[in-house]
Amino acid sequence: MINPPVVPKRVLPRYGFHTHTERVNGRWAMIGFIAIVLLEFKLGHGLMNW
Repeated sequence: MINPPVVPKRVLPRYGFHTHTERVNGRWAMIGFIAIVLLEFKLGHGLMNW
């Protein structure tokens, strides 16, 4: 197999889905979910009572 002499660098676009942005979004979602669970536990009832 012949290796190319120059390997182009991949430039990521500034928009769209990327692994790092999805990871950060998931972490904020987990923090928010845990915060709501702790708040409901402290209040003794759910936030949305129908």
